Amino acid sequence: MQSLDRTHEPELRSWVPNSEPGSDFPIQNLPFGRYRSRERATPRIAVAIGNFVLDLHDAAMGGAFGSTCADLIVASDGNLRHLMAAPRDTVRELRHALSVVLSEGHAKQGVLERCLVPTGSVEMLIPTRPPDYTDFFSSIHHARNAGEIRRPGNPLLPNFHHLPVAYHGRPSTVRCSGDSFERPWGQLLPQGEGAPVHSRTQWLDFECEVAVWVGQPNRWGQPIELADAEQHIFGLGLLNDWSARDLQMWETQPLGPFLSKNFLTTVSPWIVTLDALAPFRVRAAARAPGTPALLAYLEDEVDKRSGGIDLKLSVLLESSTMRQSGTGPEVLSEPNLRDQYWTIAQMVAHHTVNGCEMLAGDLLGTGTVSGPSPSELGCLLEMNKCGQVPIRLANGESRMWLEDGDRVILKGRCERDGFVPISFGESSAIVADAEARE
Repeated sequence: MQSLDRTHEPELRSWVPNSEPGSDFPIQNLPFGRYRSRERATPRIAVAIGNFVLDLHDAAMGGAFGSTCADLIVASDGNLRHLMAAPRDTVRELRHALSVVLSEGHAKQGVLERCLVPTGSVEMLIPTRPPDYTDFFSSIHHARNAGEIRRPGNPLLPNFHHLPVAYHGRPSTVRCSGDSFERPWGQLLPQGEGAPVHSRTQWLDFECEVAVWVGQPNRWGQPIELADAEQHIFGLGLLNDWSARDLQMWETQPLGPFLSKNFLTTVSPWIVTLDALAPFRVRAAARAPGTPALLAYLEDEVDKRSGGIDLKLSVLLESSTMRQSGTGPEVLSEPNLRDQYWTIAQMVAHHTVNGCEMLAGDLLGTGTVSGPSPSELGCLLEMNKCGQVPIRLANGESRMWLEDGDRVILKGRCERDGFVPISFGESSAIVADAEARE
């Protein structure tokens, strides 16, 4: 577990404009991502600072870093996976070097100013095309709320307390924030009917999740021990696991989600490193008395003490009407990652206990992040009780499920007294009007 160091000091300031405390990307954050611009069509790796992206290749060629960090950046050549595969200590060294050269009064300011590009003038790209993608089911609150729909009075399946449940997602349809998409086709069983039909989903939903990006890989056949799991995690982002609930209700008997999930997953462009999140670590979520004991490979005292992350998430909905009137999106929910029943280290340890090989750039979803209160539910399925209770919006509209023209925005922010808050940017996409194209 990463301890606090000088990069977390609340007094630390950068010479980069608009990077003061309160901004999304102060010097205490320094998340990694990829971008391209009109001037440079080839993707480049960068860090976010204030309202700018710092081009790491240009900074390295300008002599901003020592040889180890510079060689790593140049070898990456716009491919963030190369950097992600490096040992975590090496990535930490680069983050420390960035913190130094971006600090007020540093002699390299003049050189680095030429490496800054305004965020508004670039296209942010997916951090990397994930080699593989696994989505977990790690919130006990979401599990209870969703399970109550199919198993009233007995919502949790017996294995939930013993292992972090997961399914294999589709990496080819992971996309970066900012896209629009049409609601997918599939099989669904209309209410009251005895046979399925081929139709577009009518029960389109979002799922507010956190993206876990794998860093240094393990060898095939070599499990990652729980105590070492975070050495293999590069960082976190935001993830929307779009879901077609009517397709899901029909196809997940008896196996897991398929067409109801594999049409799109939207991730945020920036990866916040675990080192940047060190001030916001908390105890793992408590387990109720009488809960079954964990098997040894999922038990670790350090993970119990600090395996949680106090990350407040926000789900916002912007309808076509809101955009046209300029009223802005409405907050639907504010769950927190600290409430997840399974930690990110436990997910990695369980994923590899059978010898599964994890690759740099692999993507893990935490599963829907939901909390114990009605204001902390992470999807419409929970909010509307599977289509039973419509959601009333402040502008007079209502929603049971997402409608064409709706934009869903996920945001994330970490705050703690005595430290500078850091943010994750956003993950968003718009449901396109499919009928207008047909």
